[in-house]
Amino acid sequence: MRTLIRLLANAAALAVATFLLEGITLTAQSTENKILALIIVALIFGVLNALVKPIFKLVTVPLLLLTLGLFLIVINACMLLLTSWVAGKVNLGWHVEGFGTALIGAIIVSIVSFVLSAFLPDPDERRQRA
Repeated sequence: MRTLIRLLANAAALAVATFLLEGITLTAQSTENKILALIIVALIFGVLNALVKPIFKLVTVPLLLLTLGLFLIVINACMLLLTSWVAGKVNLGWHVEGFGTALIGAIIVSIVSFVLSAFLPDPDERRQRA
């Protein structure tokens, strides 16, 4: 259940970034296809964040320490670009145009995900209170 909620929150965050930035495009025609494409893109984004992002963090530990963690925004931008590349390979029609757009998109996705996570219930917390 928690994974599904996080997937939908990521899909919503990616949708907001797609809506706000001209450099992030979604070429699906119908609303249903757009929603399905965003959910699949969010799934790809989540898998890449789980598998590739830890490697990026490990390799860039000195930069992360030097920038007090701000380099994570650059890593998140790289994750968006990588997600765009994978989405292009499976013909989802979701594309990020350039690193600058990915950087701003990463900030938007992070903020929207943070806000949504703050308002969504945590099933583990509910069990602990009971």
